[in-house]
Amino acid sequence: MNSAFDAAAIRARAEVAMSVAFEVGREAARFRRDSDPGILAVENKGLQDFVTIADRKAEQAIRDGLLSRFPDDTFMGEESGGRSGEGGTWVVDPIDGTTNYIRGFRHWGVSIAFVVSGKVEIGVVYDAAADKVVHAVRGGGAFKDGLPVHAAATVDPANALVILGHSRKTSFEDHLALSRRLHERGMDYRRMGAAAIDLVRVAEGAADLYYERHLNAWDMLAGALIAEEAGAVVAMPPVDRLLAQGGPVIAHAPGLAGEFAFILDIEGL
Repeated sequence: MNSAFDAAAIRARAEVAMSVAFEVGREAARFRRDSDPGILAVENKGLQDFVTIADRKAEQAIRDGLLSRFPDDTFMGEESGGRSGEGGTWVVDPIDGTTNYIRGFRHWGVSIAFVVSGKVEIGVVYDAAADKVVHAVRGGGAFKDGLPVHAAATVDPANALVILGHSRKTSFEDHLALSRRLHERGMDYRRMGAAAIDLVRVAEGAADLYYERHLNAWDMLAGALIAEEAGAVVAMPPVDRLLAQGGPVIAHAPGLAGEFAFILDIEGL
């Protein structure tokens, strides 16, 4: 780790990030609840990629909350952009699952990761459905509202529940073929539309796999660390590559490693 970021410095940032995620998540939920749905979607920047008033407000609040305490850190957000710095970088999705948020489907969250020297050191996710914060500090385990969470102990594929993401940047035929293969092994599957929360579901043992072929870094980094610290097997490209161009993520219960090895082969991980 960068010498400027000892354990105390990381812990201080984690505490602030948890507070900010909770406050911003609750404010976004209140804004959604109190607003006319007609004003929420104000701009369309691509298929299934909506910018909302709430997105912009949330990202500015996160930026202000973090950089007011740690002004030398850099910031990379989904809405405002930015680049990783030589020190530590906050990588933020203010509302992951924006389409769910707009439509009132409560599978969305606030995702905040802190990256130092190519490693995710902090992952914080506000889970709107539970109104709780899930977090992890590298090497310290994963927690939801202060209580430890753990990946599932599932070993029988017939008992497995998997979540598959799909981006229009990738082949839908490949997505269908993968779904069929898992279905034939007896697994039940979902597509939920919020990567950070899907990774949290693996971390807390509610799902046995989350896989998506292409995500941006701000969608996955916080949730991936949380899943890893909860005992899930996590595979993804190097963080620096994800920051530059995005990529795939795979997180699964350890007892099903043999069932999901073919996905790692597909991605070359």
